[in-house]
Amino acid sequence: MKRSTFIKHSAIIGAIIGILPQLSFKTFLQQFSREQLIGKGNPQFYGDGFQLEKNTYEAFLKMKEAASQEGIDIEVVSAYRSFERQKQIFEGKYKRFTNQGFAPLNAIKKIIEYSTIPGTSRHHWGTDIDIIDRNAPRPKSVLESSNFHGEGPFCKLKDWLNKHANRFGFYEVYTNNTTRKGFKYEPWHFSFAAISKPMLQEYKKLDIKKVLQEEKIEGSEFFTNDFISSYKNENILDINPKLL
Repeated sequence: MKRSTFIKHSAIIGAIIGILPQLSFKTFLQQFSREQLIGKGNPQFYGDGFQLEKNTYEAFLKMKEAASQEGIDIEVVSAYRSFERQKQIFEGKYKRFTNQGFAPLNAIKKIIEYSTIPGTSRHHWGTDIDIIDRNAPRPKSVLESSNFHGEGPFCKLKDWLNKHANRFGFYEVYTNNTTRKGFKYEPWHFSFAAISKPMLQEYKKLDIKKVLQEEKIEGSEFFTNDFISSYKNENILDINPKLL
């Protein structure tokens, strides 16, 4: 390697490590496997009652501690979710809707208003969290947008997150942008950008249709090229621009 090229590459790597001091050089060079990207395998995670990859977990603890100074106790309702768990959720809803008379593709479209197809969930990565305030009154259904606005019990948490979450590297995924398509607004869902962004870039290289059909997900025979193209552009990529 030429000396000038080496110096240039060293400067770029140094700048990235400077911007993301919480990440190691090893993490920056990490490659993500197909199994890891679709929620399979045996990745190493951290957490008590929930699972997150190491950097996300460490950043979450810092955010949780900061919120506690304002009387907010951030509770993780959902974090890492395996392929098999997402498959159970998806296929359970698919059977229920088709038994109710929905045509298969219509059943799938109804499911993906909120739930992901197994193998495509951001929760497979250990970088995303669904959170509420443990100190607030707990409604019967916690993950409802109305709980985070108006007179909802989690308004204090949402206001705090709006002001401070980005400082800890967390960004709301499915925003309340009226022009956004795909999954509906989720004010409880945040992602740790430093890890989820490179994972998304690697995920985009996968042949999603091939992956889903190889995994023999119920209803996958109805995943046409047009459906997959729309799902990828709207449900996977039409998210907060800060996470792209």
